[in-house]
Amino acid sequence: MTDSSRRPIAVFDLDNTLADTAHRQHFLERRPRDWAGFFAAAPADPPLADGVALARESAVECEVVYLTGRPERCRRDTVDWLAAHGLPEGRVHMRSGADRRPARFTKLEILRRLARDREVRVLVDDDELVCDDAEQAGFTVVRARWAARSAVLEEAQEREGRT
Repeated sequence: MTDSSRRPIAVFDLDNTLADTAHRQHFLERRPRDWAGFFAAAPADPPLADGVALARESAVECEVVYLTGRPERCRRDTVDWLAAHGLPEGRVHMRSGADRRPARFTKLEILRRLARDREVRVLVDDDELVCDDAEQAGFTVVRARWAARSAVLEEAQEREGRT
């Protein structure tokens, strides 16, 4: 049962929803993939104006929560990046270092946990598979289609469980 006395939650993905990862895609194009380089370059991500505006608008009525496939070791850089770009304060849910499940499984699990006692008003994410599964589970979804699609990142999200 949800607690209707508390503000609803708006859940935002980070990579290619709020943060433009195009400048660091090259780390994933080589074999083996350079995950350390990919994540080390995240603090230099430019913000995506459409996503940032939507997060700020959502904060008027909702508590903003961030749900990312980034590994826990990136927490400090991630929190600093959010603050540096004027995004609303909010809890940040990250992937544990050993979790290699596809993003659609890890994110849906966290969404369901959040929805146990709060209304999840919306999920904003660029991963089509995450969006599909969230919609099928009954969540309202905004598909973040304002960043250039990256086949290599999509493969990493689905097959390698890295982001």
